[in-house]
Amino acid sequence: MSTTTPASAQPKWMTIAGWIASVLPAAMLFFSASMKFAKPPAAMEGMAKFGYPESLLNTLGVVEVACTIVYLFPRTAVLGAVLLTGYLGGATATHVRVGDAWFMPVVLGVLVWLGLFLRDARVRALLPLRR
Repeated sequence: MSTTTPASAQPKWMTIAGWIASVLPAAMLFFSASMKFAKPPAAMEGMAKFGYPESLLNTLGVVEVACTIVYLFPRTAVLGAVLLTGYLGGATATHVRVGDAWFMPVVLGVLVWLGLFLRDARVRALLPLRR
C-alpha cells in the first residue's frame, strides 16, 4: 500500500485555494514587469532611488516574467518558486538597503510558497506541518 496520495485525492478547496494564492503574486509580478517594460516616470525614479541603471529595466522585466511563467506551470512550479524566491529576496534586499518598505516582496514570496504548498502534494510531503 502506497503512503503517497495523488494530487487528485486532495480536497478540492485546497487546490482552488492554492491556485488563488499562486495567481495573486503572479498577477502582481506580471504587473510589475509590465511597468518595467512601459518605463513610466515612476519606474525610472524607482530605479534611480534604488541605485540601478535604467538600462536594467528590460532585463529585470524579462527575468520577472520568465520566473513567473515557470512558476505557473505545474511541472516546473517548484523550480519557479525557487527562482521567484531568489528574485524576491533581491527585491527585499534592495528595499532594505535604501530604507524603503520591504514587506511586499516578502508577502509575495510567502504567497508563492503557500500557493505551491496547497496545490502540490509533493511539496506538502517535503514540508509537513504536522506528522
